[in-house]
Amino acid sequence: MLVRSIEASDRNWVEFFVKSHWGSEIVVAKGRVLRPVELDGFVGFNGKNPVGLLTYRIEGPDCEIVTIDSIAQGEGVGTALINAVRERAKVKGCRRLWLITTNDNLNALGFYQKRGFRLIAIYPDALEASRKLKPQISIKAANSISIRDELELELDLTGQRQGIF
Repeated sequence: MLVRSIEASDRNWVEFFVKSHWGSEIVVAKGRVLRPVELDGFVGFNGKNPVGLLTYRIEGPDCEIVTIDSIAQGEGVGTALINAVRERAKVKGCRRLWLITTNDNLNALGFYQKRGFRLIAIYPDALEASRKLKPQISIKAANSISIRDELELELDLTGQRQGIF
């Protein structure tokens, strides 16, 4: 598994990949519209083939994962992408790595928690406002769960926060 930073020559592929996984070139979280093709990120490769993408943005002491997707689930792509952005965030002096997901995304909740992320906030009914900005957001997920709430997860990069045991 090779993971490298997005390069200028990757931008057309990034745009295609985001559109195919997110339904358009934009993503919406916490009332903000973001364009992943304009962000920094990492591409995961299996040989010469791109199999995963993570985009992020750094603001002050925070590094936000905006998108993360893999077309080779269970092969370590997502973990490699998370490791790459975690190291980049540390180098940039970030204190935390955080992201937003939705209440229906049960696989993602497990994935992130296994990698040390903690659920720190729930934004009830946030998807009502998000659908005004991006009408393509489904009402129900493939698992038949209504998509209503945003969930914020974070990974402390300072080593100061201890889990509850």
